[in-house]
Amino acid sequence: MSWTAPEITRQFVPDVAGERPMLEAWLEFHRQTLLHKCSGLTAEQLRDCAVPPSNLSLLGLVRHMAEVERGWFRRRVAGEDVGFLFSSEADPDGEFEHVGTADAEQDFATYQREIELAREAAAGHDLDETFFHARRNAQMSVRWVYVHMIEEYARHNGHADLLRERIDGATGM
Repeated sequence: MSWTAPEITRQFVPDVAGERPMLEAWLEFHRQTLLHKCSGLTAEQLRDCAVPPSNLSLLGLVRHMAEVERGWFRRRVAGEDVGFLFSSEADPDGEFEHVGTADAEQDFATYQREIELAREAAAGHDLDETFFHARRNAQMSVRWVYVHMIEEYARHNGHADLLRERIDGATGM
């Protein structure tokens, strides 16, 4: 029996909450939405690219967001010395370029583990806390990271909508 992406039940965002709980709820909703867009698809379907020459696939998006979670929360907010998962400085699009031979089940587990580690990395940091981002040459806040991550997921979940519709016609999920 071949592996398929598990079904996901999304937790909806409260209508009223404090700033941190609201940001965390929106981020969780978008994390769950990406997984929801993949639910029930086989590894092969998840590897399916949008249209040539695009290398955009649902599996690529999952791998990309694992990299993004790791980069912003663990590397920058928590200051951990962690490398890349699927890409590198020499291969910056590796998460998208190498899905043809990727193990989707393992990549989903990696993504979910990175989310857990990102939650842990952010937990001890106040929204007003800052860190220096060397490549941008800028001081940035943890609040900015949350807002950016919500934006990043929202954009890519739009891509996931289109990819899912192309694969099996499912819309409005």
